[in-house]
Amino acid sequence: MVFLIVVLVKVLGALRRFRAASTLVGDRVGDGVGLLRARFAALGVAFAERRPDQARQGGPRVPSVDRGMKEDYRG
Repeated sequence: MVFLIVVLVKVLGALRRFRAASTLVGDRVGDGVGLLRARFAALGVAFAERRPDQARQGGPRVPSVDRGMKEDYRG
């Protein structure tokens, strides 16, 4: 019986250490993912600022009226 209690205490200690380590790793990975998202967003803003003025005014790149297709099929 004493042997089982000793084994149980050791297993619970190992589980606590594992949970603490997995939480730490999860937090660091989450921080890294957040930094990557922020960098991609900053790159998107930088590329958008470098686009010509005509593209920034919101005109479609390929207007559907020039292609013969209409968005409205009501007839």
